[in-house]
Amino acid sequence: MPANARALIAKIEALPADRLAEIEDFVDFIQQREQERALTRAAASTSTPSFTAVWNNPEDDVYDAL
Repeated sequence: MPANARALIAKIEALPADRLAEIEDFVDFIQQREQERALTRAAASTSTPSFTAVWNNPEDDVYDAL
């Protein structure tokens, strides 16, 4: 286990018991946010090939120089 993880665990263990639920909620929030971001990244990478033809066309080449 990395040293920073051990330090974090030590800090959590030093908290009063009634604060542990708050810590757990926060960790759950971070995990959910990371899952949502991963889903957004996956959706964006999946749609890229579909938009390539729209984004890369001779009519819009003039905008590439801006």
